[in-house]
Amino acid sequence: MSAASIRVRSSDDRGHANHGWLNSYHSFNFASYQDGPDSYGPLRVINEDRVAGGEGFGMHPHANFEIFSYILKGQLEHKDSLGNREVLEAGDVQFTSAGSGISHSEYNHSPDKPVYFLQMWIKPDQRGLNPNYQTRNFKIEDRKGKLCKIISPKVLHDADTISINQDAHVYVSVLDKGDPIISHKFSENRRGYLHLAMHDRKGSLVLSSPDLEGGHAEILLKGGDGVYIENVSSFSIQSVGNEPAEFVLFDLPASASA
Repeated sequence: MSAASIRVRSSDDRGHANHGWLNSYHSFNFASYQDGPDSYGPLRVINEDRVAGGEGFGMHPHANFEIFSYILKGQLEHKDSLGNREVLEAGDVQFTSAGSGISHSEYNHSPDKPVYFLQMWIKPDQRGLNPNYQTRNFKIEDRKGKLCKIISPKVLHDADTISINQDAHVYVSVLDKGDPIISHKFSENRRGYLHLAMHDRKGSLVLSSPDLEGGHAEILLKGGDGVYIENVSSFSIQSVGNEPAEFVLFDLPASASA
């Protein structure tokens, strides 16, 4: 069996594009950034986006990706070719299964305040599916000091989460310094990726696992950092920064073909 590892992907190693109206960081290769990893299993995109007031992404097409946005601050207005239109706020998760094809636009609903969100793409387990759109709000009390599952595989029929066409579980959390340490257990043949949102870079986390060489070795994450978690049965997460740490955790299949 391969050795357990928790490997940091520094925020500074991400792609970065500042277009004025859009300030975006890319954890995986995206647009003009092609110097990083293409994906991690079925996880293809984590873009950390700040969009200026009144600006946004005009109507554009997608196909054969599961696309979801987690709103961190501000208001994001969504329109799509299925006729959906709504405004999303902090704690909302907006999900589009692009399937055989869909077009959508994403704009900052506020004329003068920025909107800040994570946009993430996961490869589906089938191509050519019927397009689908879902949204759900996850209250702060459900995310504060605990792991809150926001996405789960469609085959599980979990009514409390958004269903995705892939063997992937996604959690979010907001941890304050002094909150109890939380932990996550992986089933056999699973791996993880955790992304800590930048915010103002004052939030930070310490990760540890008894599976690591030397026992409970501690790994420090700062705002914008990600971490690959492999051959680990469980790990713990503790907030150690001066501001709350908000993060997303992906529980993914270990198969390289996923």
